[in-house]
Amino acid sequence: MKKNFFWLFLIFVFYNFLFGQNAITIARVQYKGGGDWYNDRTIIPNILKYFTKESGIATGKEEVVQLDSIKLFNYPILFITGHGNIFFTEEEVRNLRQYLLNGGFLYVDDDYGMDKYFRREIVKVFPDREMIELPLNHILFNIKFRFPKGLPKIHEHEPGPPKCYAILDDNQRIIVLYTFNSNISDGWASPDVHNDPAEIREQALKMGVNIILYALTN
Repeated sequence: MKKNFFWLFLIFVFYNFLFGQNAITIARVQYKGGGDWYNDRTIIPNILKYFTKESGIATGKEEVVQLDSIKLFNYPILFITGHGNIFFTEEEVRNLRQYLLNGGFLYVDDDYGMDKYFRREIVKVFPDREMIELPLNHILFNIKFRFPKGLPKIHEHEPGPPKCYAILDDNQRIIVLYTFNSNISDGWASPDVHNDPAEIREQALKMGVNIILYALTN
């Protein structure tokens, strides 16, 4: 695929104008419930650095935000990961729903043990929308790097293939992306954290670029 990022540059300029920020970044959600929202400190800095290398678009440092904060609307992408319980208050549910239906994007990567809690909480946000499994021909899997078999499996947590789920808005845009039994973000961690082979980390980073590109251009 040809590396023509002029159109992405225009989006970047518009984002700076809209939010008054110098670079695109990802905000990690500090959620309630006792789960380890802070898991793997190196993952977001690493994926942002890789995204800049592949796209030429400047990225900033990782931010941390709570779902009931007005600052939520400063960020184009929110990220959630962890192993355990997660809980959204009524105020957080309202704020998150408004954020997502007005152009925001939430990426959630289960790092084993969070699945049942996240599914319980996201229904509170979107009781009227089903979380569907994305087909292999979805643009997410080829927007830059091609993944004809779908998500790469970075770590073995459950038997069976990795799963990629999404909640869509009325225009069929992904507003919530949820990866299960894949653990993409573990592959963004620095090499000495999980000692993954270089080719596995590369697959995770490439999938991360696809996710960010989708969030910024759709």
